[in-house]
Amino acid sequence: MPVSLECLCAGIIVADSVCQPIARIPAPGSLARTDRIEFTIGGCASNVAVDMARLGLRVGVSGRVGEDVFGREVRDRLLAAEVDCSGLVMSQTAPTSSTFVLNVTGEDRRFIHCVGANAEYDGSQLTQEDIAAVKVLYVGGFGLLEGLSPKKVIRMFRMAREAKVTTVLDVVMPESGDHLLGWIREVLPWTDYFFPNNDESTQLLNGISDVVTQTQRFREFGAGTVAITCGSRGAVLNSSTQRLKSGVYPVEPVDATGTGDAFVAGFISGLLSGVGLGKCLELGTAMGASCVRCMGATTGVFNSHELQQFVSTHPLSVESW
Repeated sequence: MPVSLECLCAGIIVADSVCQPIARIPAPGSLARTDRIEFTIGGCASNVAVDMARLGLRVGVSGRVGEDVFGREVRDRLLAAEVDCSGLVMSQTAPTSSTFVLNVTGEDRRFIHCVGANAEYDGSQLTQEDIAAVKVLYVGGFGLLEGLSPKKVIRMFRMAREAKVTTVLDVVMPESGDHLLGWIREVLPWTDYFFPNNDESTQLLNGISDVVTQTQRFREFGAGTVAITCGSRGAVLNSSTQRLKSGVYPVEPVDATGTGDAFVAGFISGLLSGVGLGKCLELGTAMGASCVRCMGATTGVFNSHELQQFVSTHPLSVESW
């Protein structure tokens, strides 16, 4: 870096092991069979980067992996996806962050996670020159890492604002998230687009589950535009100029891992192409729908041609509220 990119994705980078859905959790000491366990790229920053690269966009990552088998494989897969890895640091002291994703038929996913080298990332390696060379700066996994504190994110977002670079924030809820609302309130005034889901927002806002109220609250905290995904109930967007609700595309889900990241990738692709917020919601929703069809966070997402063909033949309800 610096290189000319349309989007730089900073934050958590993870090696995922994802099991095909099993019928039930095995009892202690027993075994459950699955037809497949697949190694895939995971983590918000790497997922969004791969999905955007699939759409033909120039995108890079800024983060850390270990100097180990998982780290080398993640780097190789990012490079194979044509993601710029000049901002990817190989740690000599920590293993690559990894997650085992346990899928049970009819239930939400369960995650077993090792923070690993992500704990060493705080964004301080990014310079004003690095950030000024991109159009969108995405920070993913905010809240999970102590090092990626509000002060560190505000530093990056302040430089982005000075360079007229669009800022995007995504969160991951830690096991103990009591501090996170305070963190969010510090960073949102520097955030152009905020992308939590409904469950995360409910936790952040101490039990407020109504999605419209959630968007209003985050806007009051200073976010420019808030888009909250609600699973099978679509998404709700609140900005200074528009308030929109979108439906969903009916697809048979195999694995929901990475769905929110795919939504963000599609939405940002719309921002970069200059379409309206309604169209951004449509593109994000379509990318999310493509993601759930296969195991893995990035395995089944559309490329640019597939995305455009899908949205042109599958109308999506997008209404004002």
